[in-house]
Amino acid sequence: MGVQVPPFAPQLHPHPHPARATETNPVNDPKHKPKHDPQAATGQPDVTLANAPDYRDGYANSVHVRMSVWDFFLVFGKMHQDSATEVQIENFQGIFLSPQQAKALWNVLGHNLAQYEQTFGALALEPKFVPPIQAGGPVN
Repeated sequence: MGVQVPPFAPQLHPHPHPARATETNPVNDPKHKPKHDPQAATGQPDVTLANAPDYRDGYANSVHVRMSVWDFFLVFGKMHQDSATEVQIENFQGIFLSPQQAKALWNVLGHNLAQYEQTFGALALEPKFVPPIQAGGPVN
C-alpha cells in the first residue's frame, strides 16, 4: 500500500486540494512535452499519479516505527492529552514499507524538510514523548 517512490522518480508532492487532484499535470501532458524529451534519452517512464477509490487524507501527530529484516512498519495515529497524567494515542493506519522504500521516503522527507526550513526557518522539536517500550522488543 502507498505510493511507489523509486530512486529515479521525480519529487512527488501531494495535491493540496484532493477534489482537484484530477487536473492535468503539465509534466505528463503530451501537449506540454518539450521537443527534446529527457525521459526518452534516459529510458525513464512517465509517472502518473491517481488516487485509489478508497484514498483518504488523515492527520497524524504520532508515528511509531517498527522494523524487521524484511520491512518497516509505520503506524500513524493522533495523540492527545486530556489530563496531566495521561496521554492517549489513537492509531488509524499502519503501512508496511520495504527497506528500499523506507530509505527512499527518508530521502524525500529530508529533501522536503530542508526546503521547508530554508523557506520558513528552522524547526524546533517540542519536548519528546517516548512511549514505553512494548513487551517483546522489536519485531523480527
